[in-house]
Order: sequence, then C-alpha cells, then structure tokens
Amino acid sequence: MHAAMHRFPEVRLRRVIRTLLERAGSEPAEAAQVSDHLVDANLRGHDSHGIGLIPHYVRNIANRTMRPNTGLTLVRDGGAVMQFDGGLGFGQRVGAELMERLIERARELGTVVAALRNVHHLGRIGTYAETAAAAGMVSMHFVNVTGHPPLVAPFRGSQGRFATNPICIGVPGTARHEPFLLDMATALVAVGKVRVALNKGEEMPPGTLVDSQGQPTTDPRVMFPEDEAARGAILPFGLHKGYCLLFAAELLAGVIGGGGTSNPETHRLDTICNHMLTIVIDPAALVEPEWMEREIDTLIDYVTSSPPARNGEPVLVPGEPERMALEKRRAEGIPVDPVTWDGILEAGEQVGLPRSEAAALLANA
Repeated sequence: MHAAMHRFPEVRLRRVIRTLLERAGSEPAEAAQVSDHLVDANLRGHDSHGIGLIPHYVRNIANRTMRPNTGLTLVRDGGAVMQFDGGLGFGQRVGAELMERLIERARELGTVVAALRNVHHLGRIGTYAETAAAAGMVSMHFVNVTGHPPLVAPFRGSQGRFATNPICIGVPGTARHEPFLLDMATALVAVGKVRVALNKGEEMPPGTLVDSQGQPTTDPRVMFPEDEAARGAILPFGLHKGYCLLFAAELLAGVIGGGGTSNPETHRLDTICNHMLTIVIDPAALVEPEWMEREIDTLIDYVTSSPPARNGEPVLVPGEPERMALEKRRAEGIPVDPVTWDGILEAGEQVGLPRSEAAALLANA
C-alpha cells in the first residue's frame, strides 16, 4: 500500500522552494524565477519537471556543475541568426532571458533562429513556447543533453544513445481559443516520469523500458542503478518515427546549435547540460492577423467537433491537458509523493534550511 500523497497550496510551495534556492546560493530574483517555473510545471501536471528536481539541482550546485546567478551571454549576433551561451546557469533563468531577446528580435525582423548551448536544465520547455505565444509569436524548440550518460535506446537498439530530447511548438491563441502547445519528449516518457513512478512505488507501462540486456521491463529501478553498466533504457515513441524525431532534435540542438551531441567523446560532468535550437516567427510578417485568427478558430472548431471515440473523452487541443491540470491543482493543491518530498527536505537541510523551518514556511498563510 502506497503512502498518502501530500497536497500543498501553490503559494506556500513556492515560498519553500524559493527559500531553499536562496540558501543554495541564488540571488532572490533568480530563486523566485526558478521556484515559479518548477511549481508551475507541477501545476500543469508535469511533475517530472517540477520541484522533484531540487535534489539534483542542489547536488549539481555543490559539485560546481551548475552555477547560480549566471545569466545569458551573447556569443554571436548575425541579425536573424544568434548564438548564446548559458554558462551552466539555471536554465529557467537563462531560458527566460533568451526568449525576451528573441521575441524582441522577431518583432524587428519577422523571425530569428537562435542556438543556446551549455545551460543547466531548462526545465519544462513548454514554458518558453507559452511566453512566445503570449507575445503573439510562433516558436519551435529542439533540445538535447550532454551532461549525463544516454538514457534512450535507438529504434532496434537495446542500450541508451540519446537523452529524451524534447521538441516543442507553440502557436498563439485567439480571442476564442487558447494557444496551441505541443511539448513532448521524443522518448516514450521523460526520465523524470520514470523517477516519479519509482518514488511512488509504481510500475511503468509495458513497452516503455528495457533492462540492461534489452529485455522489456516495467520496473523503473532499471533507470537508476548503482552500477552504470546495469542501466536500462527508455524506448522512443512511435517506433522508427519517434526515433527519427529524436535523432533530428539531437542534430539540430547539438550540432547546428554548437553545443555537442551525446556521443561518447562528449565530456560528461554528471549534470544536466542542455543545448537548444529555437526558432521564433512573428506570424504578422507572413499572414494578416485577422485572417489567421479566423482560420485558427475554424480549424479548432472543426477538429474538436469530431465525435468522441469514447463517451466522456472529447477531442482536446494540444495544451488543453495542461490547462485542465492547472485548474484542478489550483483548486485541490499540488500532489507530492512522500519520497519526493523527503528528498526535497533533505536537500534543504544540505543548504541550511532545516525541516522545521520548511514546515513553518508551509504552515504560514
């Protein structure tokens, strides 16, 4: 029998995580920004990219493989083509600074392509597409990882060769409809979802994982062995099609973006080092805005008018599940399993936030 889940109001949870990050070395503004990003991921149902990452962040700060209070650095400015370095700073801060620069440039030129290399974990990539969509911009994001050993097997393979390499696309909404948001790992699941299953004492769905011998398994422990040689692998989604998208993200983010790929020669720091290629487009440079809104409304209405295959399960638009989770979790609180919460409290103790103080921060209205 599983232990009961904690449920925390978002305001109190933000306060605890912000304080913990300040004790870990972040300046207050950065701590608030990262805390908000993580809690917002939980609110939208993406627990794999939420506060459960705190122990990893604290460990990487201690190992100096992540550098608090490090902002975005411009490496090359070619007008509509830009290159940036993240200096292994908090991805949530660097990513936000990146989007501010790119939205400004896209407004000026109509479009911009930007490579971001050497940034610590960017968190939930959908956050950046949401920022662009709120500014009326279309955005596309391709991400890879070089900071740790590969976790995802190629199609027909049995050992990891890639990370979970997310692809994200956002399109602005209209007066009637919220923005379109595609935000997905090119693996069947993000590794954080395997970690969440492990902490909850749950099995993974069949067909998601293979063990170190390439045999199918539902045991999440195969992804977190003490002996690296015993690590299993996550499978790409959609067989060969997902594998091809996974490979494409590796090439676009790692090669074209200039940060490097998951090949064995890449220096691995036992951290989470992301590289991202981002394209931002001002749609007003291509189509008349009123026509665009009408066409988006017409398309969404048509697609969602398809009769449900199952009663009570209507057709959804990408981005809608996150908005549904947001409404539910704001009303009911954010669920956190006891293992994950204990890991966060332990990380807090390591940076000078006693459990008693964390509890007081949660209790205060």
